[in-house]
Amino acid sequence: MRIEPIPRDEWSPEMLKALEAMRPPTARHYVPPPGGRPDRPRASNVMGIFAHHPDLAQAFFGFNGHILYGTTLSLRQRQVITLRVATVRQSRYLWLQHQAHKADAGLTDMDVARIAYGPEAPHLDPLERALIGAVDELIGDGRLSEATWEALAAHLDTRQMLDLIFSVGCYDTVARFCDSVELDLETDVH
Repeated sequence: MRIEPIPRDEWSPEMLKALEAMRPPTARHYVPPPGGRPDRPRASNVMGIFAHHPDLAQAFFGFNGHILYGTTLSLRQRQVITLRVATVRQSRYLWLQHQAHKADAGLTDMDVARIAYGPEAPHLDPLERALIGAVDELIGDGRLSEATWEALAAHLDTRQMLDLIFSVGCYDTVARFCDSVELDLETDVH
């Protein structure tokens, strides 16, 4: 790793306060207790690196907290987006961290294989095909094509469309961060 994570027991009071920003004012999805769920990876290396910059952590955690817990997208939709971002960015860290959430999102191994394959994968439902294509377009071209917009708009309302665009941007940023600092995978990731 290019930046050594600060162990949790050495975090500043500012970093501990920054964690509060992860809890959105309107939670639409399960928000785990402080310290996370014992059956899920804790991303301790990510958090330990953020501990070097509590102001940035607080700003990003507010945004990320919405994407994780306040989004109008379903858990499955968010996981499809995240896994596709990991595929397009070839981010091993992001891919493996989010494999732990596939069952919670109702994704099978075959679903995950289709996400990795791309929008031309066989047996995708129209919305998931459009979600996967949207990730490819947003990362590749920086915008959604008219055809993809229309395919998404047939299933998603305005708030969901906005959450989709910002979810791709959020996880694209996370992938770039993880890969740039050469983040090591935590030992609790299986």
